[in-house]
Amino acid sequence: MKACVVTHHDPDDPLAAISLRTVAEPAARPGWVSVVMHAASLNMHDLWTLRGVGQDAADLPLILGCDGAGLTEDGREVIVLPVIADPDAGGGDETLDPRRALLSERHDGTFAERVLVPQRCVIDKPRHLSMAEAACVPVAWGTAFRMLRRAGVRAGMTVLVQGASGGVNSAAISLAVAMGARVWATARTQAARELALSLGAQAAFASGERVPERVDVVVDNVGAATFGHSLRCLKPGGAVVTCGATTGSTDAELHRVFFLQLSIIGSTGCTRTELIELVRLMEAAELRPLIDREITLGQLPEAISAMAEGRLLGKAVITDWSLDTP
Repeated sequence: MKACVVTHHDPDDPLAAISLRTVAEPAARPGWVSVVMHAASLNMHDLWTLRGVGQDAADLPLILGCDGAGLTEDGREVIVLPVIADPDAGGGDETLDPRRALLSERHDGTFAERVLVPQRCVIDKPRHLSMAEAACVPVAWGTAFRMLRRAGVRAGMTVLVQGASGGVNSAAISLAVAMGARVWATARTQAARELALSLGAQAAFASGERVPERVDVVVDNVGAATFGHSLRCLKPGGAVVTCGATTGSTDAELHRVFFLQLSIIGSTGCTRTELIELVRLMEAAELRPLIDREITLGQLPEAISAMAEGRLLGKAVITDWSLDTP
């Protein structure tokens, strides 16, 4: 089968760390199920993997990719939960298992014609979504859903989403709107701000711009470039929830945190239960992931570059496993 294989780590030239080639299909394993991949979406996690963040080089080579949708051998349409973990080891929450790993960290990932995952990691595909759309749900939408849940977002709140165009952030806008919140967003470009408005945000601002009033919750996975602004935008008792730091880590303004009794909430991935709840919400509200482009496997390097440079408005999704680059 054709696949994108991570051969080594390269912080300076991540594209040099991949090989597009033919590999053996995964061998059967008790309790695991084989999924024929119809679509697999690109995430920032894939770029971090190529740079060597969160992965032991001793585990290489591995197939890249942690998001996807496809068919089981009995014809069931599924999406793939990428969290490989033991819920019991996390007190009922597999994301808290100290040995949890996403697909492509210690197990071959989804950028291949077939992937092998534990039986619990296949979830019925949302009925209203195409395979390409469904492939965007587990990582970006699952992460956004858990973030909003952990921050206690509910109807009547005001939520600010930092950076409107990314997969997690665009999902957070749509989901927070569906939850009944008033949603604002920031973005560097006018095109991204217009995107936020099209997703249901009531207002969109330039990055770092002063907002009209303080908000209840800020969704921020940008990191150093926006974190100070996020704290300044919170009303007393508000919360910033983060799942990453694309622009690097930052020092918290502790004087502001304790004086205004702010909460800083970390969130990673989602559980199987949360993913099932998310699918139900998406079906009820007819929410659809935003796709920037559908690509062949051969076009993956260019899509990774576009993502790294912020040129995607939505997700890049592999829907053709050829190595052609038309």
